[in-house]
Amino acid sequence: MVTFRALGPFEAISDGETLDLGGQRQQAVLARLLVAGGRAVPVSVLIDELWPGEPPAQALSTIQGYVSRLRRALEPNRAPREEAGVLVSAPPGYALRADVDDVDSWRFEHLVKSDHESPAATLERMETALALWRGPALAGFQELAWAQAEATRLDELRLLAVERRADAALRLGRTGPMIPDLEAHASAHPLREEAWRLLALALYRAGRQGDALGALRRAREALRDELGLDLGPTLQRLEQDILVQAEHLDAPDPAAGGPSSGASEAAPSAPDERAAARAAALRVLIADDQALVRTGLKVILDSEPGLDLVGEAENGEQAIALVQSVRPDVVLMDIQMPRLDGLAAARRILAAEAPPKVIMMTTFGTDENLYAALRAGVSGFVLKTSAPEQLIAAIRAAVAGDALLDPAVTTHLIAAFAGRRDPAAPEGLSDSDIDLIKLVARGFTNRQIAMTLAVPEQEVADEVTALLRGLGLVDRAQLVVLAYERGLVSPGSPGT
Repeated sequence: MVTFRALGPFEAISDGETLDLGGQRQQAVLARLLVAGGRAVPVSVLIDELWPGEPPAQALSTIQGYVSRLRRALEPNRAPREEAGVLVSAPPGYALRADVDDVDSWRFEHLVKSDHESPAATLERMETALALWRGPALAGFQELAWAQAEATRLDELRLLAVERRADAALRLGRTGPMIPDLEAHASAHPLREEAWRLLALALYRAGRQGDALGALRRAREALRDELGLDLGPTLQRLEQDILVQAEHLDAPDPAAGGPSSGASEAAPSAPDERAAARAAALRVLIADDQALVRTGLKVILDSEPGLDLVGEAENGEQAIALVQSVRPDVVLMDIQMPRLDGLAAARRILAAEAPPKVIMMTTFGTDENLYAALRAGVSGFVLKTSAPEQLIAAIRAAVAGDALLDPAVTTHLIAAFAGRRDPAAPEGLSDSDIDLIKLVARGFTNRQIAMTLAVPEQEVADEVTALLRGLGLVDRAQLVVLAYERGLVSPGSPGT
């Protein structure tokens, strides 16, 4: 039996021994199949994603050699003509065959997304899930876009598990021990309203009403500074309940193993819990003239916790009207649509006050309009043929303030606009501003920039926000365009 570990340094283990999986690129083949979750990955995709932009002439035979050596490492006792049972051929590519419990990232996701009957069961499952982590997911493959996307998705699930564990502990009356962890969690992720809700509730139940209100004030300041928003309905209700010392906020009896006197914590009934979950979910609008594409996107969104489909548009005019009426967080916009195309609609949407994030979707990576879309302020673009996990990562990256540039599109697009200097581009950037823009243009997230510069992640976020305001830009992706137009980076620069 072979077990795989991706929640930290990538490893395969058999009989307690770590297997020799060869060099990093050979390991990346196995890691990419693991990320696919058992689905087949075409050889052409493996080549494009292992050598983004410029695969070698012998890429196909190299992949085949990697697979052959990996099979020998994973199944050393397999007879020469016997079919592989772990890394299997699945035309037109390969797939990883393993049980959920044999892959730590698969098991982690299963535990987090499973329905739990009681707070005690939830607490146990979340602690089991979080104990699987040994470091950043897929460590060692950060330079590959698909690994970055998967690491981001898994980290988002990890944050969700931290909050579900805390919520279950509070429902069981275990308040005091959770406060330090919740304080650190909310401070590290100040835009997560659920983190602030749990911290404020824990502080209130510990007899620290002033500190609980102070936590909500900090949440309000963070949301206003970063997003220009006030507290959401759930936190506003909690603030009012704390001020009047509402009875349903009182801690349950720990000896009872659950809420006392029929009272729950911040949400006294199942309908209220569902409403709170809807309020915390990211609101997504789909705009595409093809019904089949809209149906596929709905299936993806419905299967992902924390995403709520709030509307569908068949053309740009409908998209503009729906944005005004339903106020989504993210718009998935087809770039070519009848009546009013996606580019024109995106410009109109982004010109409004407090606009949503807009992610452009395209079928091909050579669309000339993508360059204009980035300059207009969209958060990035994805191919319609992208894997579901890449689409989900794009949505979450956009909301988090990171640009999402699909590697299958980036090479052609950058080649098209690199060196087009914008005569109206502002001057007077400091050396530190230029360094920051270069890192953003190379696809670094705020966390990666913070690690590179050895500064706090929040400081990086503040500096990026200040740059956008100072340059009169809407979104982070426009900094990428600016960097290429001004010649700060080029397609041949290291790391781009």
